[in-house]
Amino acid sequence: MDLVLKLREIRRVRGLSQKDVARLSGVGEKTISSFETGQRIGSLKLNQLKRLLSVYGLSEAEFFGGVVEKEIAPWELDEEQFATSRLLDELRALPRSTKKAMLHKFHLMLETAGEVHDVRGKRPAYIREDPDWHMLTSRN
Repeated sequence: MDLVLKLREIRRVRGLSQKDVARLSGVGEKTISSFETGQRIGSLKLNQLKRLLSVYGLSEAEFFGGVVEKEIAPWELDEEQFATSRLLDELRALPRSTKKAMLHKFHLMLETAGEVHDVRGKRPAYIREDPDWHMLTSRN
């Protein structure tokens, strides 16, 4: 999804007018309009983008990392991404103690599946090197 579309659609999803965003961000209304139409997107400065994202309640990582796509067009995610995204959303909504227990069980399942399919060398470094991860194995 391109930058112009993301800027325009996230504003709409938030229920804000360009005038609202201009007032809250300090970026001019005509400037916002020109970014959202693509006329001046090439001149968008980082500090302007940060101010806009602040109004939308987003970090740069969220904006560029797929959070916006998921929010404004979840059907554009492939089936596996959509299922993973939905699972994470549901997990985040759980009470902290339940979430912690579920994560512990999920780690055990992943460890077991990794052993069955012999994926030890293919695991991310944080799993291979983090001693706490190994404390969650089914052998304990």
